[in-house]
Amino acid sequence: MLIAISNTPRDYAWGSPTLIADLEGREPTGAPEAEVWFGDHPGSPAEVHDGSDRTLDEWLPAAAAEQGVPEKLPYLLKLLAAGAPLSIQVHPSKEQAVEGFAREEKAGVPRDAGERNYKDDNHKPEVIVALSDTFTALAGLRDLERTRTLVDALGDAPAVQALRDRLSGDDALRSAIGWLLGGAERAEIEEIVDAAASAEAPQFAAELALTRSLHSAYPADPGIVVALLMNLVELRRGEAIFVPAGVLHAYVAGLGVEIMAASDNVLRGGLTPKHIDVEELLGLVDFRPAEPPFLRPVAAGENAEIFAPGIIDFALGHLEAGAPGRVDLRGVAIALGVAGETVLTGSSGARIAVRPGQAALVTPDESPLASDGGGEVFVAMPGA
Repeated sequence: MLIAISNTPRDYAWGSPTLIADLEGREPTGAPEAEVWFGDHPGSPAEVHDGSDRTLDEWLPAAAAEQGVPEKLPYLLKLLAAGAPLSIQVHPSKEQAVEGFAREEKAGVPRDAGERNYKDDNHKPEVIVALSDTFTALAGLRDLERTRTLVDALGDAPAVQALRDRLSGDDALRSAIGWLLGGAERAEIEEIVDAAASAEAPQFAAELALTRSLHSAYPADPGIVVALLMNLVELRRGEAIFVPAGVLHAYVAGLGVEIMAASDNVLRGGLTPKHIDVEELLGLVDFRPAEPPFLRPVAAGENAEIFAPGIIDFALGHLEAGAPGRVDLRGVAIALGVAGETVLTGSSGARIAVRPGQAALVTPDESPLASDGGGEVFVAMPGA
């Protein structure tokens, strides 16, 4: 079966008022539109347009009894539109999520409490592919020598020297981030931010400009300085990054297609007024410096490619515009149009057309899924 599904944008404050509306070819509402969820996550399940009046979290269990499909999806597909920076955050591994969730359940922490760290017992690795011409993100911790060079360019203010001292010692990045989030005074954060705002370092011009921009959005937030320790990444349209457990990251600006494991576990590390559990965060972060975690697609059939990070939860197929394409499915899939109009055809001959922002649920018996090449489509599915 190929069945249309839909959802309404979520109005988080950081959302863009125009990016999703422009993609869908409609007038903006005037409100921020941050994410559209295509999945069965209970936080915002998609509506299934088959006349049953059910949401996808209701439809799948019924279909499981009749057709043998899984009762739940292992992934969640989203359109994400960042008009302002999201919080710096990290996600737990599966083992950490199971342990943390059980601990907070035993302690009786309400699941909707602001100080709750683990909303479920699952990990939350994620991939984002840029749809806008550029998509700006922070992803992972920069090479330590380059970070020391950046900090050296900030001068000799006492707070800058305090940061420099921590970056020169053992376990440098853990020490620096722990101090910034849990020990530094507001005046010290402001002093470092002011130093960055006036610094001249051409090789770090983009990082210093981002510091000034973040200070406008989140005055004196310690996350501004944490961001100075991270890789600044500017994706071109069609490029992607993969964020596994433990990797600090933040999406800064742009429109993208995001796929993740079906979880809501987020521990924040700055650029937010929300709760930050510094000790728990430091226990999850991978403090090893690394290059930005780019994920390149591999060929996956006729005029098709797949972003496959090698995990069981998800993979993201991509059918390009301009020529007919075909992709093999792994389980229940969701196809999302992002450009033009595409007619999708399953192996049974069932057909459905999708335009930008429109999505279809595709059952496994319709594999392989073919496109007529009229537009561009991303196809979420379980991983290998």
